[in-house]
Order: sequence, then C-alpha cells, then structure tokens
Amino acid sequence: MTLRHARRIGGATAAVLAAGLLAAPGAAAVPGEAVTDPKALPAPGFAATGVRTDACDDTTAPGWLEVANPVLTVSATSPQVRFKVWDDSTPEHDKIVDTAVDVTGGTARLATSGLADGHSYSWQTWPAYDPGSGKPAPTCHFRVDLTHPGLSVSSTDFPETGSGTTPGKYAGENGVFTLKGLDAAPAGGQASGVACYQYVLNGSLGVGWDCASGHTVKAGADGTAQLTLKPKDWGTNLLTVQAMDDAGNVGQPSTYAFYAPWDPRPKPAVPGDVDGDAVPDILLPDAQGNLQLISAAAADTTPSSIVPAALAPAHAGWQDYQVLHRGWANIHGPGDDLVVRPKGNGGGLYVYANWSKGDFSDRLPTFAWKPSDCLDPAGGSIACPEDYAADWSAADQLVAVGVRTGTEPSLPTLLSVEHGKLYAFIDTGRGYGYAQPVATTGDWSGYELIAPGADASGNLTVWARERATGTLHAYPVTRTSDDLLDFSALADPSANVVATGFTTAAYPTLDSAGDGDGDGKPDLWAVTPDRHLVTFSGWSAPKDLGALR
Repeated sequence: MTLRHARRIGGATAAVLAAGLLAAPGAAAVPGEAVTDPKALPAPGFAATGVRTDACDDTTAPGWLEVANPVLTVSATSPQVRFKVWDDSTPEHDKIVDTAVDVTGGTARLATSGLADGHSYSWQTWPAYDPGSGKPAPTCHFRVDLTHPGLSVSSTDFPETGSGTTPGKYAGENGVFTLKGLDAAPAGGQASGVACYQYVLNGSLGVGWDCASGHTVKAGADGTAQLTLKPKDWGTNLLTVQAMDDAGNVGQPSTYAFYAPWDPRPKPAVPGDVDGDAVPDILLPDAQGNLQLISAAAADTTPSSIVPAALAPAHAGWQDYQVLHRGWANIHGPGDDLVVRPKGNGGGLYVYANWSKGDFSDRLPTFAWKPSDCLDPAGGSIACPEDYAADWSAADQLVAVGVRTGTEPSLPTLLSVEHGKLYAFIDTGRGYGYAQPVATTGDWSGYELIAPGADASGNLTVWARERATGTLHAYPVTRTSDDLLDFSALADPSANVVATGFTTAAYPTLDSAGDGDGDGKPDLWAVTPDRHLVTFSGWSAPKDLGALR
C-alpha cells in the first residue's frame, strides 16, 4: 500500500491510502480499451424508496451512503484503470484521488477511506494511466451521511406519562402519535433526512429492518410522521420507536410511556369485528406476510393492528391463507375468531380463538375437522352426496356467513362450493358437527360467494359475483322458528340480481366485512389490480383508500 497524495476534506488535510496507487512502469493504453459498469459498494441509494443508483449521468439525484469507505469498482479490458475522485462539497471541487489500479479478473477496485460526513462526491475512470487514451466510463455521483438520526414522540390522545395531561382516548380506541425526526446536517455538508420509523407497542424492535418492513411508517418531507395505534389494554403502555435516515443510518430506540384509561362504555358485539372496537375489520396480508387489521370505517389503508407473519399456521406468513371471520365461540368475545384455510384448496382448516381483541399470540390454533354427517334443513339425518369430500380440499370456495343462531356465541356458519354444489357447515359447540346440503342442483362453480353479515335488524344475506359478467346477486337468509338459518333462497344462483360492473378485471378481490359506514347495511370492499383498497356504501359510491402495504 503506497502513499499517493494528500487531500483536503472540509478544510482539513487527510492522507489517502489505497492499493495500487502508482502505475506500473511503462504502462500504456491500447486504443479501443474501455472501462464499463462503474459501481460503488455498498450501493448508494435512498432508504425511503429502496431505490439504488450510482447516478452515472447529470440528471439522476445521487444516492446516499452510510459509510466513509466505499469501494469503487469497474469492469475493464485494460491492464490498469485510472481513478479520479472529486469532493463536490468543497469550494474548488477538490480532486482527492488520482491514481491507477491494476485490473484483476476483469475488474479494478479502489478502496477509499475517510470520506467526509455530509459531502457529495463524483468519480470517473479511464483505461490505463493516460486519461487521454481509451474510452472513459461516465462520471458517477454519491453522497455520504454518517450521522445517526434522533427523534421525539408526542400525542394529545395519549400524552406521555408524567406530563400531567389527561388522555383524550380510552384503551381500545385509536390514538395518533406524532413522530418527529432529527437528522442534523454537519458543518459544510448536507443530511440525508429522516426516511422512516420502525415502531412496536409493548414489545421489542426487530433488527435488519428497512422502510418496506412491517411495523414501519414513512416520514413526510419535513421528517415527521403520524402513527395511528390502538392500545388494547388499559394501563401503562410503552411505544418504542427507532428512526432511519435516507442513507440507512439507524438511531437509538426511543421509548414513550403513556397511560390508556379503561373505557367504561359498553361495546356491542358486532360480528365482523376482530379488534373489539364494535366496527367490522378487513383482513389482508401486507408485503411482509403480516395480517393487517384495517377498520372497515377507515379513511386510508393504515392498519389498526397487525398479526405477525410468524403466527400463520406454517409460520411463514398469511399470504398463503384465506382468513374468514364472522363470529366467536369463546366466552371472551366479542372479537371474531379466525377460521384459516390454506389457499389452493388445502385440506386443513384452523381456528384461532380471539381472547385478546385481535392479539392471537397467546394460544395455538386448533384444527377443525370437516364433518362426515349430513342433515337436512329440519335436522334429519340424510346421506351425503357421493362426491362429498372427506376433508376441505374439494371446497373451491369457503366463506363465513354468520353465527348459527341469533342468540348464542358460536363459530361462524360456513358456506362452501364443492363440485358446483353448495353446502353449509354448522358449529354444534365442539366444532363443525354436520354439513347441510343447501343447493345440489344449481351450478355454483361460476359464482364467487361473499358473506356481508347482518344488517341493523339482524337479517343475514349471502351475496355472489358472477365471475364471467361482474353481476352481483343477493340472497336473503332468514331464520326459522327455531332461530336457525334458512338457506332456501340460494337454490338458484342466477336469481336476485342487484348490481353490475363488479368485473374480476376491475376488482380481482371482492368481499365484505359487514357494515363499515354505520348506516345499518352491509358494505362491499375490493382490491384493485394495483393493490388499492376500495370501500363501498352497500355496493355503490366507491371510495379509494389508497395503496395497501
């Protein structure tokens, strides 16, 4: 390693050490030799967007690095490559490196060191030692940020413990927390700015996260973010937050303690509600496989809470499962239990008991066997159809309609489509005890079942989308004198058209969580091809809530 020259960074003089700084005697360029594919390692970029760029033109914004010693590399056909590096943040745009490096295996590498915090740099390479011969690579650019960001947390809904301010919300209600970042710029330099925050309520922060990870919220242009969280339990809660700047520097975790008072107001039991706030919830996986609980009354796609990916049956994320909910069997309701089925016509069915307002981390799921007995609507034993399957694998569709009776807690009654036939599965107190053939003559294979739940009067319906046309049908489900569900209206799938335009091209996913807007009638929701969440009032007045995480 040879001392080549001294350089000035931010007014100070520093020595640069690099391997192969002197050209070999007699080195000469060969016409036509070229250097290509210039790269800095690690790759400069922007943590907020995940974009990585070497900015080898005059229009692309230079990315950020969180290290002072990137390695600059190029591919080359010449025996040597000449590197030049300029500090664009100094008044004279000082050239701080001008050296030749041997090419090994078609690649030349220059190890830098001591780059200044907050400075911008340009660099370029040429074949051999003579910059006037051969074809140079384009000039590339990057910026350096070595300072870790800080942050503060505040909330008027749940003030910090010791502030003397009375909370404006109760446990079980959403509260807004303001996260304000600080990414100070060094003298004579720039800061990359706060990009995002990782957060956890009453838990430990993870490692190896980025701005696309679960439990993160991106910062606005001013470095602040609004975080909406729902403390489920009354008492003292701890919100832990960590900031990341655009260069990828991570600050120290900050813990915000606050008190959530017990809510004395009684909450009604609302099938479709998972987190116990008496509003139905939309359940969808995020990009990391976590299960998002998004209120059907939400104004955007911010989840009120998240069920971690590791709690899915195979512990690898919820993206591979269909999650149903519309009732509860345990005595700790009213939050819906989850009925979970592997996608792709999996044969298993799992029940997650909801004992903690949407926190399913305290108990293992139980397996729900498919019943082997069939009964008619009057309760008489009948032979199951010959093509009735012994497990859930033959169910092309499965939806949760509602509870078995209007007065008793139970797992939701399920409807399935098997070989074009429609079946109902009834909870008898110890799991699904029997199947009821609902429609064995009409062909349901071209219809997509939707279970909107009950209206304000407790009346149930089943909706269905005709996949070929986007036509929406609605079938009333009344209750018998014994307070049981009567599915006789579902004998003909083509009956009862109520709306059109719900094509699979416009809405690949179409479903209902129940009454989200509080008008006493159930509502549709949909996911568009670009993963925007759209809610409806009934089946009209679509409202785009924005992109899903």
